[in-house]
Amino acid sequence: MILEGQIAVIYGAGGSIGGAVARTFAREGARVFLAGRTAAPLEAVADDIRSHGGEADTAIVDALDEQTVDEFVDSVVEETGRLDISFNLVTYGDVQEPLMEISADDFTHPITTATRTQFLTTRAAARHMVEQESGVILTFGGGGPQTPPDLGGFKVSLDALESLRRQWAVELGPHGIRVVTLKTGGVPESIPDDIPGRDEIIRETEADALLDRTATLSDVGEVAAFVASDRARTITGTPVNISCGALVD
Repeated sequence: MILEGQIAVIYGAGGSIGGAVARTFAREGARVFLAGRTAAPLEAVADDIRSHGGEADTAIVDALDEQTVDEFVDSVVEETGRLDISFNLVTYGDVQEPLMEISADDFTHPITTATRTQFLTTRAAARHMVEQESGVILTFGGGGPQTPPDLGGFKVSLDALESLRRQWAVELGPHGIRVVTLKTGGVPESIPDDIPGRDEIIRETEADALLDRTATLSDVGEVAAFVASDRARTITGTPVNISCGALVD
């Protein structure tokens, strides 16, 4: 088990991607602390992990609230003595419309949400990781030159997160802390059935891939576990591209 004995915090753990990551981390030996704003999906993931012999705790956390995030992370470290992995997978509430049609508030909302929550959760974790001189911060999404139309502020928010990831990597690297982004180009399994245009989105995602497949929830969990483990101890300050070629670097 490549994460045996590790302590991991996962924000947005009640979602499909967050839940997949949490299950894989637990299967690989980590004790996972699942954070989110709604109890029921968190408990469902935790119950599944426990039923397979893993360790999981849940907490209601608004990852945009500075005091709540700090108190949550402090409580995890107070209970366990350390924090090894922090992965923020919360959604950004983006509205995807052409720039000429979108309101200023809808455009800026995902940018502000993404940068604020990633800043708060990373800083809260880093305060403890600096003391122990080790740790891994994972982010999700990734920027890049590919820019489809009509995304409003969503793509801009991903590019902003990559800039923030680079800044954190530079400042935390001397303390032995790694900062890495996972980018997928889209995970069809994670798209809710009631999303308008779901079938077309999946067709486009599949068409963009250079391989004969797209990233699955299992793929995301497996790669995240590897990147968080000591097997990837030389990887920091970079995105890890698991898009099956849909995103060409």
